[in-house]
Amino acid sequence: QVQLVESGGGLVQAGGSLRLSCAASGLTFSKYALGWFRQAPGEERETVSAIGWNPMNTYVADSVKGRFTISRDNAKNTVFLQMNSLKPEDTAVYYCAASTNILATRWQNDYQYWGQGTQVTVSS
Repeated sequence: QVQLVESGGGLVQAGGSLRLSCAASGLTFSKYALGWFRQAPGEERETVSAIGWNPMNTYVADSVKGRFTISRDNAKNTVFLQMNSLKPEDTAVYYCAASTNILATRWQNDYQYWGQGTQVTVSS
């Protein structure tokens, strides 16, 4: 049974930083592309960042480019999202997901497994 468990969310002031983690089990982690997504109240879920089998292969949404960094640690079966210079508009539930794609993909339909999400709230 595949499980993805996010952690690291919380309340932070604008300009602050958070590091999200997503621990995976039940799959061959190194053979999955991974992604981070977010959904704010009343909004559609959007892709934030993704990483392929090769950790140098990444996708980053324009809205977070230069502020967020995705990385993976295959030895720990964990994907990370380092979030710096946070803004109130980054407030959302953040989800991680796993895809059998080799390359990083921004398309949510490419992801087969999803975590339950972690809340990130940025105060102004």
